[in-house]
Amino acid sequence: MKNLAEVDSNFKIETKLEKEGIKFYDIKKSPFKVYGVFPGGEKFCRLPENVARKVSEGVLYLHANTAGGRVRFKTDSPYIAILAKMNTDGIMPHFAFSGSAGFDMYEKTSNGENYIKTFMPPIEMRQGYESIVELGEKKLREITINFPLYSEVSELYVGLDENAAVMEASPYINEKPLVYYGSSITQGGCASRPGNSYQAIISRRFNLDYINLGFSGSAKGEDEMTYYISSLEMSMFIYDYDYNAPSAEHLRATHEKLFKAVRAAHPDIPIIIMSRPSYLFTPLVKERYEIIERTYKNAVSSGDKNVYLLNGETLMSLCKNDGTVDGCHPNDFGFASMAQAVGDVIEKILSCN
Repeated sequence: MKNLAEVDSNFKIETKLEKEGIKFYDIKKSPFKVYGVFPGGEKFCRLPENVARKVSEGVLYLHANTAGGRVRFKTDSPYIAILAKMNTDGIMPHFAFSGSAGFDMYEKTSNGENYIKTFMPPIEMRQGYESIVELGEKKLREITINFPLYSEVSELYVGLDENAAVMEASPYINEKPLVYYGSSITQGGCASRPGNSYQAIISRRFNLDYINLGFSGSAKGEDEMTYYISSLEMSMFIYDYDYNAPSAEHLRATHEKLFKAVRAAHPDIPIIIMSRPSYLFTPLVKERYEIIERTYKNAVSSGDKNVYLLNGETLMSLCKNDGTVDGCHPNDFGFASMAQAVGDVIEKILSCN
């Protein structure tokens, strides 16, 4: 029997991979399940373009960066390939290309999710790339592929052996995702690969779905963003945009306002408030932290029993001063430290539910 690609050439996926019997699947179709991003016209997005346009030029520019995007599935193929079509390539001097533009892959085991390998983007790539990872023996595996943190992806195809089984992965334990809002650090700068962002580490630790609304240099607690976040279905809200607030006055004018809007829309969810992840408590950091702490204290004094506060020193306690690439953006050590601190609070929350 002919397959659809033989009948209609529009369905044929062109590949330069020299692999006999490889079959490509569009991840937008069942049994693949996409999380954290959605098809928005000609590219995957983290929030609708019309919303991004109302917030700011920066958020509009970044809304289709695929930070937090994942595709999950099961297969017994002895290899997995990707063919990614991409609109931007995320080349920066302080950021590993494998993090800004790469995809990495994990396999679910009895001990959680184990890293397999990164689909490494070639440095000269401009409109996407293809890559293949050999897995060895043919056995059923449950796979998660993380999308790039600072690039746009217009299409993604997964290549498997044409005789391999492919089926839907098991769901996350939370029906509604965690929502993270913040700066370039929230977006994932500068993890060496997508799976090393602190949200991805937490997701693997607890098998939790999440949405990453980190916008590099562009998270300022705007009214339009506050309204959009408040409208989302979520099981938990975690936010930190200290670094992106243009001034202490701006932070003071927006920080508690954002908290109250989300709390009004979601009276029962846990909310984790964070200051910038900085181990050095300078006068500037202290001034801003006191503004953030005031939001927390006002919530507690009003009777809110489901709000939590993390300061920068706690967030970076594992790595101390060795956790950044440039004094601001975490390296993998810094993200591991953040994931430990935030994850311990989430563990406490989950144990009470």
